[in-house]
Amino acid sequence: MIPLPIAPQALPARALLIACAALALPAAAADLAVGQPAQGLLAPSQTLRWQVQAPPGHVAQGDFDGPGAVLDVIGADGRHLRRLVDADSSPQGFTWQVQPGQQLQVRAGPQAGPYALHLRRTLAPATDSPASAAPPESPRLRALARTLAEGGTNAAEAVAAFWQERARQGTPLVEPLSEHESLVTFLWRGTPATQSVRLFGSPSGDHDPLRQLPGSDVWWTSFRMPASARLSYRLAPDVPRVQGSASDNRRMILATAQRDPLNPRAFPARADTQLDAFQGHSVLELPQAPPQPWVTPRPDVAQGTLTRHEVSSRILGNQRPVWLYRPANAEPQALLVLFDAHAYLQDVPTPRIVDNLVADGLIPPTAVVLIANPSPEARGTELPPNPQFARFLDEELMPWVRTQGLARPAASTVIAGSSYGGLASAYAALQLPHWFGGVLSLSGSYWWAPPGEIPGYLQRAYAAAPQRPVRFYLDAGRYEAARAGQDGILETNRHLGDVLRAKGYAVTQREHATGHDYLHWQGALGCGLVALLNPARFAQGLGKACDSSNPASAM
Repeated sequence: MIPLPIAPQALPARALLIACAALALPAAAADLAVGQPAQGLLAPSQTLRWQVQAPPGHVAQGDFDGPGAVLDVIGADGRHLRRLVDADSSPQGFTWQVQPGQQLQVRAGPQAGPYALHLRRTLAPATDSPASAAPPESPRLRALARTLAEGGTNAAEAVAAFWQERARQGTPLVEPLSEHESLVTFLWRGTPATQSVRLFGSPSGDHDPLRQLPGSDVWWTSFRMPASARLSYRLAPDVPRVQGSASDNRRMILATAQRDPLNPRAFPARADTQLDAFQGHSVLELPQAPPQPWVTPRPDVAQGTLTRHEVSSRILGNQRPVWLYRPANAEPQALLVLFDAHAYLQDVPTPRIVDNLVADGLIPPTAVVLIANPSPEARGTELPPNPQFARFLDEELMPWVRTQGLARPAASTVIAGSSYGGLASAYAALQLPHWFGGVLSLSGSYWWAPPGEIPGYLQRAYAAAPQRPVRFYLDAGRYEAARAGQDGILETNRHLGDVLRAKGYAVTQREHATGHDYLHWQGALGCGLVALLNPARFAQGLGKACDSSNPASAM
């Protein structure tokens, strides 16, 4: 039986305490079927479990919302197997391939609160074909392949020695080609049952297949990369093929994607990232990757205060968490408004970055407004250019920010985001220049257009509108180029920069050897804030942190 929703406001205090105590009792696993939401009120530290109604091998997709609670996959014996949604990361979608005996488990945090678990669909498996064989470019793998071709007892010993070497030196395998380029080989140690492996976070921008070195358990794929490259990645063995669309099958990589077991560096660098192999990403940083000096904690830097609020919208008919960050020991002189709050608190330590920039005298004391999405689906409708969402910012959110004492003149207010968040930031500044005088866009999705229109809606909108008093920082990755005939983030960012400069806007534009990646964005966020809030200091140069990226254009 699925727990029924409880409305706390409808219960007197004593009844609410009794209800919470009853909910805290251990419960056997309930059944969770597609389209049948499980929701209710969690008591402090309460645990609930569900058996998903899907055959083993099917892929389950759903959404979870529960402030302070976590959603895990556990075995029939109660052993933790995988975290799907971390504490304070919801609302968030999840994808995982159901295996025999596995259950879903929700565990509350120290505070009581509501939760909602919705299994949207399950997808049946289909057949897949293994990657074709090809000779490796890596000198180290070529040497191993020659030994394997000779056969005999030396072959098994050579493979074992190869993996011992990788365990000592780590992965990926990096072999310099010149002062400015290396051959990077991503590796996976397969089992006799392994049928395929894919790379999530590939420099190609695609989910590249790894190839198996004949006669071994070595799976590999290689790329020539500049010495300034930085990216995070995961490896996905036996990605399920399902009876669905091409988009469905592309997203199936999330079902098995996990960290590289021989790479000790994880992102984000938090203790809970080590909880299981499915948490976080592995890190690749080549020697000339730009430093990220404002990300590291500094014990001697005072920390501001972070508070969580719920903001309701009459215009949008929903409510969302909004975090306010106030700088330490100073009245804010500037304001950063940032989309995708959970990512910019969990993955990108935005408050710490701001504190360190202020401590270095690179930006004035700056407050931050971090805006969460009310649901995973809402992000895709609210952040792409949406007049109603612009009204929410103009008529509800920013006036509320003013009541909190944080609103600043537009010239000192930066609106920022990544991907759809970058697109939303540029659109908001076009519509609301009286609130936002700076746009910090990280890999903005400027390919977007309404259905039936050619790509590049926002470029056309800026070209047609009178110039606004707005300055721009546009950052994109060279591994976000056009693919499969579709407009890429790299090219459409360049196009927007050209349009803005032609209209007379001040634009700082940067490109890096990276992809669509929070690992890079945590460094680019700091550079963009200095460029927009302290342009004179930025023009003087900030060393390799912001100046070694071969800028696509100047201000």
